[in-house]
Amino acid sequence: MIRSLPPLSLAALAFLTTPAMAQQPDDADVETIVVTGAGLPLPPGTPAYGSVIIRDDRLDSSASGRLENVLQDVAGFQQFRRSDSRSANPSAQGVTLRALGGNASSRTLMLLDGVPLADPFFGYIPFSALSPDRLSVVRVTRGGGSGAFGAGAVAGTIELASATRDRLPLASASAFYGSRDATELEASLSPDLGGGYVTVSGRWDRGDGFNTTPASQRTSATVPARYDGWSTNLRAVIPVQPDVELQFRALLFEDNRTLRFAGADSMSSGQDLSLRLVSRGPWKIDALVYGQARDFSNIVISSSTFRKTLDQRATPSTGIGGKIEIRPPVGSSNVLRIGTDFRLMSGDMFEDAYNANLATNPLTASRHAYGEQSTVGFFAENDWTLGPLILTGGIRADRWTIRQGITESRNPAGVLTQQTRQPDRDDWQVTGRAGAILTLSDVFALRGAGYTGFRLPTLNELYRGFSVFPVTTQANANLAPEKLRGVEAGFDVTPAPGITLSATAFYNRLEDAIANVTIGTNLRQRRNVDAVVAKGIELAGSADVGPFSLSASYAYNRSKVDAPGLAFDGLVPAQVPRHAASGTLSFVPAEGALISTTLRYVSRQYEDDLQTDALPGAVTLDGYARMPIGRGVSIVGRAENIFDKAVVTRNQGGSIDLGTPRTLWIGVSFRR
Repeated sequence: MIRSLPPLSLAALAFLTTPAMAQQPDDADVETIVVTGAGLPLPPGTPAYGSVIIRDDRLDSSASGRLENVLQDVAGFQQFRRSDSRSANPSAQGVTLRALGGNASSRTLMLLDGVPLADPFFGYIPFSALSPDRLSVVRVTRGGGSGAFGAGAVAGTIELASATRDRLPLASASAFYGSRDATELEASLSPDLGGGYVTVSGRWDRGDGFNTTPASQRTSATVPARYDGWSTNLRAVIPVQPDVELQFRALLFEDNRTLRFAGADSMSSGQDLSLRLVSRGPWKIDALVYGQARDFSNIVISSSTFRKTLDQRATPSTGIGGKIEIRPPVGSSNVLRIGTDFRLMSGDMFEDAYNANLATNPLTASRHAYGEQSTVGFFAENDWTLGPLILTGGIRADRWTIRQGITESRNPAGVLTQQTRQPDRDDWQVTGRAGAILTLSDVFALRGAGYTGFRLPTLNELYRGFSVFPVTTQANANLAPEKLRGVEAGFDVTPAPGITLSATAFYNRLEDAIANVTIGTNLRQRRNVDAVVAKGIELAGSADVGPFSLSASYAYNRSKVDAPGLAFDGLVPAQVPRHAASGTLSFVPAEGALISTTLRYVSRQYEDDLQTDALPGAVTLDGYARMPIGRGVSIVGRAENIFDKAVVTRNQGGSIDLGTPRTLWIGVSFRR
């Protein structure tokens, strides 16, 4: 279920995300350590920024079983395209909020247990490696300003929290069989270990896929969007002292997909490690370090000759980083957070170009690009509770660098024919945010916030071009960072127990916005435009009445590009719908049983900056049903896009891709 996060319900979210403290039994000489593996409790000013949460019961009952589709419960969430991780190119799976424009890189900072998830080179999110069953809660903040989270949150922050001790069964497993010979297997084991616990989980899913190409555009080389991926996760929580614990996490994954044409194969893989120390004593501390190793490859097939035209054979990248946040004891009415964080990223791109017009398909050039970038930030944020009024404010100073940029090309004989070294760049960026919550009664509360933020261009945007028939998009090594200024105001209402309503009006201005700008026939380049101005209204509501529950979310967006003198000045940014809505109705007929249905709507949006290629609006309906049969075993049925609505996910010059058609699943799950 999706929930607005008003101050009136903050205590409920704190219960979901705050670990149990060390408890003293009757014998004062013996301390009982209770760990759950969560982070520090939420500061009281968190709701000022209009957060919403997705509870674990909703995470467990998605028709697709995929996190990116669950996140669509939050109206305004979008990826670069409407496809999910079964039929999208992985490099296009950047996420954004607040109608700031489609971009394959993420304008939203997405964290798992405090660690950024974005690929160090591309900035996309590896959704296929993120199982909703491994999470306890998701919090989505649809406003910029990164506060204590790190740089990059120009469109908001999505925080994922791993399942905690009280929400983990000793053992769980599920097996599903779906349309088009699809299978999905998942299992986990979570035994106690000393005073802590360890969780080992794995997931494997594959499918023959569906034809993303409309029947009228299929050729002899057209194939369904096949997919085959796996991931495994190890997480250990180890008590050090009664109020101190270590949290270790390792994630390994690989994802293989075929898109549109035979031979158009892509592969993404990763190995992520993190170590986190959480201290809940008088001086509260949250410290972590992490490392990421990722890779990506992709083969582009000519749409006319169906031969290989480009082999992006390897894109290895690494990211290392860390954070330390300290909350000193400054009194019961204040929560002060001070600290520092850093992230260092580097990546290579190796690709070979081929002449697809010749039957021999000869190699024509080999290209290589490399770059590094980093951010080192210092932050301070404080929340003041003054009776019914909560004030929150913070400031960040980030030192960023872009360095060692190089692009080069060699002929088939290996002779260097072109080499360009980019000058190193660095600067300081100061950002801040502030907000307030005023609780007027047990029923009604007002809130407001203002913020600034920034995002560096990714190594992908700087150094790697790409082609999606019939359009080629060039990289641009001179891109400047994006900078955001925004304000919002809203209210939260709890008219009766179990019923919440919220509304937020916002205005955001993203200056130097990075966009794919048309510069010729079937030719675009990544460029900074003056600004994208996004304003709108977001509504959310939920109700629990007996065995029934209803949650809904709606976003109205009025966005435009501010680019005086250019052809797209005043037009809607690419990939931004005017309206987006989602609603889920659930019924619990018996303990452990669940029947739910989700209705979603997204209005027309445009593929390109000049509004020549439209993506029609779409309405889809999903369903989910679970019935326990005893001993922890349940029969589960899932249905995606029940009415088989044709959802256009790409339209470039009339070349169209479609989203997931009707897909039915039957399976069994076990939790004990």
